[in-house]
Amino acid sequence: MAAAGEKREHLYKVLVIGDLGVGKTSVIKRYVHQFFSQHYRATIGVDFALKVINWDADTLIRLQLWDIAGQERFGNMTRVYYKEAVGAFIVFDVTRVSTFEAVAKWKHDLDSKVQLPNGTAIPAVLLANKCDQTKEGLVNNSSQMDEYCKDKGFINWFETSAKDNINIDEAARFLVTSILANDKAIHHEETEQDNDPFKLDGEKPPAEEKGACC
Repeated sequence: MAAAGEKREHLYKVLVIGDLGVGKTSVIKRYVHQFFSQHYRATIGVDFALKVINWDADTLIRLQLWDIAGQERFGNMTRVYYKEAVGAFIVFDVTRVSTFEAVAKWKHDLDSKVQLPNGTAIPAVLLANKCDQTKEGLVNNSSQMDEYCKDKGFINWFETSAKDNINIDEAARFLVTSILANDKAIHHEETEQDNDPFKLDGEKPPAEEKGACC
């Protein structure tokens, strides 16, 4: 608990995953540094960025963004990279249908390798990136995209453009809101278990153990 007058601080690990060249690094640079460049080298392995958010008067959030290379997809190292993440962005390029077709595999890989402490899937937001360019495929039909996201277990989707700074902050705020809600719910569950005299293994409290023979 934070002392009176101090902000409560949270550190959250968020993954940014998707096929090679969909704009993961550009999205992160725009969100963290308000910067865009046409010229990024392909990420090798994994890169990191830290976004500090003054969420409200009482809450400071440090968002650790893990930029995981597209060519790392489904490799042995992804389980290590995903460990302890509490949220994810899965990114595809609206100008390349093949990157959208890969989204389901990324989501399945994510769900199979990391869960929240209560065993549920971590919240994932789908980013339809490069929306400043001509869009191809399902992304042109918002109701079908809504249905797709519901079917695949995404909490929401956003059309984004790192170049024109479209919906990057909005998507991040939506994800962080979900992360905070999950964090609060999990801590509430843990507190209730700690206060329950009948622990998970069914033991009775010590006061009722008198008379037991050894």
